[in-house]
Amino acid sequence: MANEYTEYDYVAAGTIDVSELPPLDPETNKIMKDEFSTGFKLSLLYYAFIFAIPILNWFAPEFMFSRIWGGMTYSWFLTGIVAMAMAFIIAYIHTALYEKRLQKYQSSNGSSFGKSEGRDIG
Repeated sequence: MANEYTEYDYVAAGTIDVSELPPLDPETNKIMKDEFSTGFKLSLLYYAFIFAIPILNWFAPEFMFSRIWGGMTYSWFLTGIVAMAMAFIIAYIHTALYEKRLQKYQSSNGSSFGKSEGRDIG
């Protein structure tokens, strides 16, 4: 079994120069710009929340380090539980908006974007 393993020669496979790639079709380009915009806004929201926690720890320590359940502080509650819930909600929003966007482009253009071999990818 061990003698069957061979390393892949990446140098022989070659590389692709990004400047030589063809431009995206207009539909894919629009979807990617919308995806970047959505992801950027949701990331800003999440980072603002995450960076607010140390600021609150610094300026409101009596509140942030007061105990709630079983000795858990508000700081840990926000960091561990609320931040995780926000991550799941942001992922759901991003996915839902992406699927909605794909349906919009598929129905308006009648294209097969997102389809492969007659099956829907999304």
